[in-house]
Amino acid sequence: MIPTAHEAKQLWETYDLPEAKRVHSLWVSRLAVWFARELMRKDTSVRIAIPLLAAAALVHDIDKSIPKLPGERHPDTAVRVLLAAGYDEVANLVRTHPLHTILDRGTAPNTWEEKLLYLSDKMVKHTVMTVDERFALWRAEHLPPRAVAELDAAYPLVKSLEREICTRLDMTPDTIVRVLQDTGN
Repeated sequence: MIPTAHEAKQLWETYDLPEAKRVHSLWVSRLAVWFARELMRKDTSVRIAIPLLAAAALVHDIDKSIPKLPGERHPDTAVRVLLAAGYDEVANLVRTHPLHTILDRGTAPNTWEEKLLYLSDKMVKHTVMTVDERFALWRAEHLPPRAVAELDAAYPLVKSLEREICTRLDMTPDTIVRVLQDTGN
């Protein structure tokens, strides 16, 4: 089962998703859906489940205010909550979006939906930006050494994914940011 946008937003209320994360999630959803539509327009052989992608983008950070169980890390709590709500497909997609997943072949994004959710999440803070801009913001947060090491290891892989999508769209990251910010899509 896939939640509607209304049902996803009800989950925001139920789990007290902070306002900044709501804005982030809306932008991630806008960007992911835009990517999907543009990719399918450019290549008619590409098939992307847009309702699934949009729903997963809206709830990918649903766990930000939910207490984690022992051993859970982001997004384990979100996956647990989504599975309990019967949103199995969405939970499986959400599972692949955190920064660290790209570092493991077993969890790295592989499907179009996974790639677009992952990349969109890495191109949004409170609005759309390039991967370089987003990583610069993370680096400015003075993260603990383990997080910095993860960030540094993930960066070239995230850049590779950004290049893959941009090449298929025949656009630069800066052009994508400008289009999304100009249209508000």
